[in-house]
This record gives sequence, C-alpha cells and structure tokens, in this order.
Amino acid sequence: MTLLNELITLNADYAAAIDDDRLEDWPSFFTEKCFYRITTAQNHARGLPAGLVYADTRQMLVDRVLSLRKANIYERQAYRHLIGLPRVESEDNGIVRARTSFAVLRIMRTGETEIFASGNFLDELARVDDQLLLQRRDVICDSQRIDTLLALPL
Repeated sequence: MTLLNELITLNADYAAAIDDDRLEDWPSFFTEKCFYRITTAQNHARGLPAGLVYADTRQMLVDRVLSLRKANIYERQAYRHLIGLPRVESEDNGIVRARTSFAVLRIMRTGETEIFASGNFLDELARVDDQLLLQRRDVICDSQRIDTLLALPL
C-alpha cells in the first residue's frame, strides 16, 4: 500500500470510529506518547499553545472517552466527517507530516444537521509495529467561533 493510501485509510477509519460512536476505538489511532489539540486557525497562526481540547498521551484520550461516556452531560449528537485527500508535506527520519482538510456535520437528536466545524488536520505520523499512527494531530478549525457543545473529538 502506498503512503497516500495508508493516510487515506487511516483518516477514513479514524472518522468512522467517531461517526459510528465507537469512541473507545479512537485512542488506538495514536501512539502512546502523543499530542492531540483542537484550536482555531487564529490561535494557531499566533503560535498560542492553548487548545479547546488538549491531550499529550493516549491515556488522556482514553480518559476523555471515559468521561464522555460516564461523567459529562451533553445533548445527544452525532458527527459525520467529510475528509479531503491528505497532502504529504514531508517524510524524514520515519516521521510523516501531512495536512488534510475536513468538515464535520453535527446531527442533533432533533434531526437538525449543521456544519459544525471545518479546517485542517496537521499531522505527524510514526510507524509503530508496521502500522502508521498519529504521533501528533493538531485540529485547526477555520472559525474562531467554536460551539461550547464541543464534546466529541473532531
């Protein structure tokens, strides 16, 4: 399988895990020591490190899913990811850097569907046991206005 096909498959499987409410599978797309952040394009351009969602280990992602399932209270909703084709920006020392555009539709329990988020995934990926995994995913949202109902991962 070519690198491009691996990236396409990884992104498709990643989105399906979230969209199909298999959130417990979501952390498995990341290396043990990883970085995941959702931020705005404006904050990213300014180099501001804070994120709306932030994790720096796979265990933090597992904990986030556990809290979504057991502790957090939020209106029932589902996502549908629309993922663009990834663009490989570099590949050196076993690390692949890629950029992939996305849009996420949010479907509320009422059936209302809206464009919830759009932007780019800025990824660093590493091969672990012959599998390409996310070592870092910065989810850079185009809009600086993010709904406070951001519960599920993007």
